[in-house]
Amino acid sequence: MNAGLAEPREFALERHQMVERQIEHRGLREPRLLAAFEKVPRHLFVPEELRYAAYDDCALPIGFGQTISQPYIVALMTSLLELSGRERVLEVGTGSGYQAAILSQLAGEVCTIEFIPELAARAQKTLAGLGYANVHACIGDGSLGWREFAPYAGIIVTASAPKVPNPLLTQLTDGGQLVLPVGAQGFQLLEVWKCRGGEYDRRVATSVAFVPLRGKYGWKGS
Repeated sequence: MNAGLAEPREFALERHQMVERQIEHRGLREPRLLAAFEKVPRHLFVPEELRYAAYDDCALPIGFGQTISQPYIVALMTSLLELSGRERVLEVGTGSGYQAAILSQLAGEVCTIEFIPELAARAQKTLAGLGYANVHACIGDGSLGWREFAPYAGIIVTASAPKVPNPLLTQLTDGGQLVLPVGAQGFQLLEVWKCRGGEYDRRVATSVAFVPLRGKYGWKGS
C-alpha cells in the first residue's frame, strides 16, 4: 500500500486476524503469501458500505453480479501458482482488483483483464491509487487470454468455465500453471493445469462456487 495512505487501526487488526484465523490456520503458511495478505488493504477493494465486513470469512458483492472472493479462496488459488517472485502472471477477471494486488506482491509483473468496463475502471483506479505499479490492466474477453504479454508462468481465472479455455493453456510457459474453477454454474472443481513440454497435467484442488466466466470460452448468455 502507498506509504502515504494511513488506515484506521481496526482494519489492520482485522486484517491480521483474517490472515491468522482464515488462512494460516487452514494450512497455508508460506511466509511470502501471508505477508502479501497482511499488506494489501482488502477494505479498499470492497464497496464503501460493506467495508465493515471486508475481513469476514466470506465473499462479498461488488456490483454487476460479481463478487470479491472469500479471503481463503484467494489465498488458496494464489498458493497453487507456486510463485517465486519474478514471474509474469495473468489474472482473468479483475473484479475488484484485490486478487491482482495480492499477485503484485508475489510476482514480478501482473496482467489482469476484465470483461465489465465499469468494474475494470474502478479496479484500475484503486490499484493505481494504492501504487501497484507492476499491474497492467485492460478490458476484454479474458477467456481468450492476453497474447500481447504471453507467455505466463501462472494464470489464474476468478470465474467459472464450462471447460478449460484452450487459449489460456497455450499461453503458459513450460512449467507454468493455470488455476481455474471448472464445472456447472453454481458448483465447480478448482483445477490446476501444468504445462510440461507441450503436454498438460490436470489435478483437482477442491470444490468451489464462482460466478460464470463471460466471453467466447465462457458461459453463453452470461
